[in-house]
Amino acid sequence: MNKITFDFKNKTALVTGGAQGFGLDIAKRFLKSGAKVIIWDLDPKALEKASKEINSPNLSSNIVDVSNFKEVESTTKQIIKSTNIDILINNAGITGPTATLWEYDVEMWKKIIDINLMGIFNCCRTIVPNMIKNNYGRIVNVASVAGKDGNANASAYSAGKAGAIGLTKSLGKELADKNIAVNAVTPAGAKTRILDQMTKEHVQRMLSKVPRGRFLEVEEFTSLVCWLSSEENTFSTAAVFDISGGRSTY
Repeated sequence: MNKITFDFKNKTALVTGGAQGFGLDIAKRFLKSGAKVIIWDLDPKALEKASKEINSPNLSSNIVDVSNFKEVESTTKQIIKSTNIDILINNAGITGPTATLWEYDVEMWKKIIDINLMGIFNCCRTIVPNMIKNNYGRIVNVASVAGKDGNANASAYSAGKAGAIGLTKSLGKELADKNIAVNAVTPAGAKTRILDQMTKEHVQRMLSKVPRGRFLEVEEFTSLVCWLSSEENTFSTAAVFDISGGRSTY
């Protein structure tokens, strides 16, 4: 696949859930495009593996639980002592188990909401003031077509991603008079490790809804995120960009 070149020189990007899947590919693309990149992840082994794989002086990482506001706040304060955060990719998320709503474990439901929705709030709450100060920022929130359509037996995931879409629209409007763009992307199922958290039946049901008849390639997703994160995106904000192979057409 031919990759469009983006210019991220003199920009610092923070990618949550950056040690694997979408996040790792985004981090690599940002680095190749000249950015300094900080990846946050809860998995120390995955962080160590990603750091060794990338092996770049422009990459740094932190073990951060995005659902913990105080942890996010303290880590952000340390970072902005030495650099601004120009780009924020809220990618961290979990699908959780598949079960009907009335049988869903209550604590697991809360955990999924805390990571998929509150995690985005926590990161934006602490990082946006730095962007306002510099009158520059690009925020991309990774939602899902599940947030539009609602997936059966995935009520927590669907609700969390729907919340992420609503948060994006609100924040984008709040920052519309500044050079800060806030957008969401809604991918369909992709070839990442997140599929391993689902039953084969659930994965097949997801695939059957995609008119293109295949899962999203990670590189395809990264290209869209990069454009939304670039200075070329001067007008789009508070918007939801679909990348679902025709599954959701609104």
